[in-house]
Amino acid sequence: MVYMKVVIAIDSFKGSVTSIEAGEAAKAGILAACKKAQVEIVSIADGGEGTVDALALNGGTIEKLQVKGPLGELVDTYYVISKNNTAIIEMASVAGLTLLKDEERNPYLTSTYGVGEMIEHAIKKGCRNFIVGIGGSATNDGGVGMLQGLGFQFLDEFKEEIKLGGKELSRIKEICTENAIKELKECSFRIACDVENPLCGDVGASAIYGPQKGATQEMVRVLDSALMTFAKETEKLKGKDFSDLAGTGAAGGMGFAFVAYLNGLLKPGVELILDELGIDDILVDTDFVVTGEGRIDKQTAMGKAPIGIAKRGKKVGAKVIAIAGCVTDDAYVCNEMGIDAFFSIADKAMPLEEAMDKNIAIKNITKTVSQIFNVVKVSQM
Repeated sequence: MVYMKVVIAIDSFKGSVTSIEAGEAAKAGILAACKKAQVEIVSIADGGEGTVDALALNGGTIEKLQVKGPLGELVDTYYVISKNNTAIIEMASVAGLTLLKDEERNPYLTSTYGVGEMIEHAIKKGCRNFIVGIGGSATNDGGVGMLQGLGFQFLDEFKEEIKLGGKELSRIKEICTENAIKELKECSFRIACDVENPLCGDVGASAIYGPQKGATQEMVRVLDSALMTFAKETEKLKGKDFSDLAGTGAAGGMGFAFVAYLNGLLKPGVELILDELGIDDILVDTDFVVTGEGRIDKQTAMGKAPIGIAKRGKKVGAKVIAIAGCVTDDAYVCNEMGIDAFFSIADKAMPLEEAMDKNIAIKNITKTVSQIFNVVKVSQM
């Protein structure tokens, strides 16, 4: 009989199975082959969609509230306070593209105000440490909306508050911080940011990400100019130009707002989540790590969740196995990043819709993992 410790940390298969569902299916496969194995499941994400849910499933408390959405409408949302009393917030839940119909996408108008409301709510709950995932945004307002939601004031030439939306930033003539929430000075913000774009210019927020948010080429020009105005007024206030820093262009300039106004630290999302989960402690004495995601390809090697967990597993000498619904020809680069072997769970040719069916995917995960650990069992006899 084979005795071993296995940690399962599989990201969700988007549109098919959640992280925890994939983990339970893999656990069933391991125990079918190695009945005495010690198996622990960790729900993970990379700082994008599913991050809040991953932390909730690992001992967090869900906080529900209603805030302003990307166009000022009220939306129901939630965030999680982790067992370490850290608030984990997904920007996309209140300012994301998925909240809008295609014809509603307009970065002239969309705002991050609701994110500020979420932060204020968490502060009132006693939180002073934050992790904020900023992927999937529908906005290009430089995070000004969020800052307005936190009490910062952005005034025009008539000393009146500017309205919400990315185009309004061109009207900023004065920035007042006196009415900002006082507790912000006690807070730390770690921002899940997986891009390195600066705020402005040819590779800035507006040029690179504006079109997917509904911006025409003319709108991109106007929005980029508006962000430049915001950056210059910020430099006057802070005595420092933050606009060229890597990551400040993330999420329509949200990275800039966090760095310049809230002393935010921009870090790869998966690293933030794994640290918050205490993954290094969980992995002590682990023999095998099972990870994966819906599709393993060369993009996986560029900092996605399976690579993050693989690197941590290697630190403790564990062997790392990855599974996926689909494995591409260029996925071999993942072998150079800590994944010892990867496998597709598809056991036969089938339509994509069938392969993504939850029940079929769960069955295929269990079957694939059981066969992998049958080999492990035989090799250790």
